[in-house]
Amino acid sequence: MKQLVLDLIPPPAPTLANFVVGRNIEALAALRGQLAPATGLVARILYLWGVAGSGKTHLIEACLGAGYAPLTEPAGDDSGAAHHVAVDAVQTLGDTSQQALFDLINRQQMTSGLLIATGNAAPRDLTLRRDLASRLGSGLVYQLHPLSDAEKADALQAHAHSRGFLLRDDVITYLLRHSRRDMASLIQMLDALDRYSLETGREITLPLLKEMSQPSLV
Repeated sequence: MKQLVLDLIPPPAPTLANFVVGRNIEALAALRGQLAPATGLVARILYLWGVAGSGKTHLIEACLGAGYAPLTEPAGDDSGAAHHVAVDAVQTLGDTSQQALFDLINRQQMTSGLLIATGNAAPRDLTLRRDLASRLGSGLVYQLHPLSDAEKADALQAHAHSRGFLLRDDVITYLLRHSRRDMASLIQMLDALDRYSLETGREITLPLLKEMSQPSLV
């Protein structure tokens, strides 16, 4: 079985730069402000919430890539140095992790540490202990909105343009209907299609996409 081109191209690491904004420009601006050392902190907590596919995990992984630590790491040393933490999907935390997060937030009041967390609901609607939910809602809170199909199509067109090729509407429609719908997977598929087009010397068309998407015997 021939390995698909898609398998050969790892997805790009999540960053703020490759996050497709859509209606989340205010939330992204706030996150950029918190991550920029020169701006200084305006809050100890930044909480992002939204439905699946709205980009929460992308942004958390971008924070981890920027040097933030996951909740599972030690909470810093005795010097009071800043300890920035990123926590994804707080609604999944068990009792022990909820207590650890609550204690961490309390310790942050005496440091310059920042917590960036995500969840599937607004703080008041989280199925967590009430004191922790209240803490998470005490800082900056932003709802993240998933991209519409039109916004995804625009993002795919822009990405294709940046790579120097024309992306036809029927290719976009097929991708949106038959691929994983998160932007990271769609961009990964598009990059694989561009690579396959170059390797085969053929124009990017719907038949080429279908051919690439199917394994073949060698």
